[in-house]
Amino acid sequence: MAEENMQKAAQAAPQQDVNELIRVRREKLAQLQADGKDPFQITKYDVTHHSTEIKDNFEEMEGKTVRIAGRVMSKRVMGKASFCNVQDLKGNIQSYVARDSIGEEPYADFKKFDVGDIVGIEGEVFKTKTGETSVHATKVTLLSKSLQVLPEKYHGLTNTDIRYRQRYTDLIMNADVKETFVKRSKIISAIRHYLDGQGFMEVETPMLVANAGGASARPFETHYNALDEDVKLRISLELYLKRLIVGGLERVYEIGRVFRNEGLDTRHNPEFTLMELYQAYTDYHGMMDLTENLFRYLAEEV
Repeated sequence: MAEENMQKAAQAAPQQDVNELIRVRREKLAQLQADGKDPFQITKYDVTHHSTEIKDNFEEMEGKTVRIAGRVMSKRVMGKASFCNVQDLKGNIQSYVARDSIGEEPYADFKKFDVGDIVGIEGEVFKTKTGETSVHATKVTLLSKSLQVLPEKYHGLTNTDIRYRQRYTDLIMNADVKETFVKRSKIISAIRHYLDGQGFMEVETPMLVANAGGASARPFETHYNALDEDVKLRISLELYLKRLIVGGLERVYEIGRVFRNEGLDTRHNPEFTLMELYQAYTDYHGMMDLTENLFRYLAEEV
């Protein structure tokens, strides 16, 4: 019984710690608002550069004033000067924040910032003694206060359930996941560009259908109040695209969501994006050539 109580106490301790950290962050926000420095009232910040642009073009950027914005991923306070690492869309960059450069009161505010806060930093590009490209801050603006606590940095976010249920946290903590999102967007854009160049027309077909055909899967069912009809969410794109071919559109494609009311795991989602394309006056050899050439194009472009 004593051992069981100890296990329960050990499990409860981390949650209590997190709750305490969240409480402290909310108190900081309340103090900021009381002092007339509510970060949630700032709705615009003019960003001039991203982190990788500065790093990749240091020779021409050195000494220039830039404005970056992103999430504070780490912070080291050392008396009158501090370092923080800011993560933006393209990557991350270090910023050197000194009391003498930004002012005594702003520096006191900066020291109270938490990991996870979103900041805007204006300053000059330089390299530290260790050779790291950095921004020497002349002004730091708190753009949004983070009230939740990020996962511990060094162990990262590895819990599969949290990664899939909280994509935003996964994107913050795992750079390769963000890169996957970016590549996916580029791939879809390149697919559209290629097919458009081949004379295909992109169309949108109904999602709510009387008969969910074109594949073998259990559909989601709902009710259409205006017509008092039971309808289903589509499980495939096929049937309406073929009707467009019948109607005289010789080359059509669609990239859209389909819904299948079946199993769920890390490789199967009940809603996912499907692409189908149809072409008149060709055979399966022509379609194979089209598919192979599409993949060659994507490999070169993306």
